[in-house]
Amino acid sequence: MSRATRKSPAIRRTLTAVGCTTALLSGVAACGTVENLTAGQKVDQAVEGLGKKKSLAFELGLDAKPSALVKLAGEGEPGEEMPPELAELFTGVRVKVSVESRKPLADSGEKDLVGTGVSISGPDGVLAEYRVVGDHTYYRADMKAFGEAMGFPLPTADDLPESEKDLKPVLEGKWVEVDNRELDRAAKDASGKGKGAEADEVDSKTQQKILKAVRSVVAREVTFSDKGGSDGVERIVAKASFRDLLTGVLDKLRPLADELPAGAELPTDEDLKDAPDGKVAVNFSLKNGDLTRVSVDLAALADDPKGAELPLVITFGKAGDISAPSGATKMPAGEFGGPGNPFTSGLLGGF
Repeated sequence: MSRATRKSPAIRRTLTAVGCTTALLSGVAACGTVENLTAGQKVDQAVEGLGKKKSLAFELGLDAKPSALVKLAGEGEPGEEMPPELAELFTGVRVKVSVESRKPLADSGEKDLVGTGVSISGPDGVLAEYRVVGDHTYYRADMKAFGEAMGFPLPTADDLPESEKDLKPVLEGKWVEVDNRELDRAAKDASGKGKGAEADEVDSKTQQKILKAVRSVVAREVTFSDKGGSDGVERIVAKASFRDLLTGVLDKLRPLADELPAGAELPTDEDLKDAPDGKVAVNFSLKNGDLTRVSVDLAALADDPKGAELPLVITFGKAGDISAPSGATKMPAGEFGGPGNPFTSGLLGGF
């Protein structure tokens, strides 16, 4: 993962959500032969196949109507109901992450990456985009479209005080460019750590321990079933009790707590008492052995789904354009996390 990506909470949350979906419900080593694979093995091999690719993209979004989200959110207190504009935003937004490397992704280090990118799109096009290419980070946002999607106006270039005129290109929707070395220095100054964000990384040995722990729980708690398919697409469903799965994974991770980044506190048993206790089903679509789609109905985790369906869908494919855009305006690193950057300012903190 690139340095700049590590500094973005919104991007980290997106990647973490996708990683959890993949790791928790695919890491199974079942018995059988290559000629007669079990449903769990097929998913396992398909996920491993993602790591063999040099170019990969995944897109995350809700495949639901705004009315379903409003219904699931409940009536709420007077004045606290979910606004229709917000429901339309969440159900219409798509988050796409792209990465390209010189080596297979599973074997790639930071120096092997050609480029990475994250884009947030609405029904009418791209709302914000973020690319890391070489030693530079590039960013643009359509602030007018963001404001319309959220139901209230966002700052314009004319609203900026003289001291923040460096942000003008961002609010005008133009590409801006930041030197990653400056971002590193800004992060070190902000954190007070000599090693910057790298002090918060999980080393490869710990990653392997985590994966082994997760796989053991998944093998015990998750059941896979082959549902057949058509047109070369095979559908496999994984089912598990959400609370049992979550509790099992956390029990395995607690002995590793000292090896996790500082501040990564695991939930206690008391915290998990309110976790949803229902069964959750994750649907995997495979074409010619490749993982193309993962979906899970989030409504199943609600106390009272009210008959609503809220499928969270992840689709996989090749990376799109993650080249360095031409004509980008250079920007001081200190301004990069300011207003006008949904990835770092918290504007999209709900993702």
